[in-house]
Amino acid sequence: MSNYRIEKWSELYPPQSAMMRLILTQQGHRVYQWCDQPEKIYAKHQHSEDQTHWIISGTLEITIERVGVFVLEAGDRDFMPANTYHSVRVISEVPVMYLVGEKI
Repeated sequence: MSNYRIEKWSELYPPQSAMMRLILTQQGHRVYQWCDQPEKIYAKHQHSEDQTHWIISGTLEITIERVGVFVLEAGDRDFMPANTYHSVRVISEVPVMYLVGEKI
């Protein structure tokens, strides 16, 4: 069973990408910003390193094989162990912008 998990945004203020990037870097991640248009779909795949996806704006749906479907909105963050099979779909009507942190 995968150790995939999410953290929902609970702050009163909206997420700030510069602060999110700083936190990810301090936690030992190589960080890059990504943007996908509405209706974008990534078929089932996996990554060779641990990753985290931290949503700046928009909404992303991630399906984790044999675990479930998760919806990430602005400020939400996931923790995806290496080699976790997943698919991704943008479900907002606006582009989704997010930071990807690859564990170094």
